Amino acid sequence: MRVWIGMAPLLLAACTGSYEPTPLTDKQAAKLDKALAGKVAGEKVSCINREPQSNLTVISNNVLLYRVSRKLVYKNELIGSCSGLTYGDTMIVRSYGSQMCRGDFTTTANLQTGITTGACALGDFIPYRTPKP
Repeated sequence: MRVWIGMAPLLLAACTGSYEPTPLTDKQAAKLDKALAGKVAGEKVSCINREPQSNLTVISNNVLLYRVSRKLVYKNELIGSCSGLTYGDTMIVRSYGSQMCRGDFTTTANLQTGITTGACALGDFIPYRTPKP
């Protein structure tokens, strides 16, 4: 029992590692640039309404775009990497209420096999809007 008490600080320290997202490939960067062309980034927000989730574009295993309209797109950089998104796996967001928020837990799954392929959390949502003329 005393051994576990002495090891507790070491175990906690091991869990405090930092996450470094995988850089976008040239193809992914080009896809992101094309999707956000002509739009200007705004102040990040913690939550958005659930409606844009049906208009999800996967850029990479840790970058998503939620298209609300032709003039508004939210970019989300996931906390962690949901492996399998770029291979077409389904994203399952566990959120409560009518909004998706930073920290909402997300998993990815292959629907053909039923196997969970990744786990991550939503990050902040950065709005990109078409400027008014």
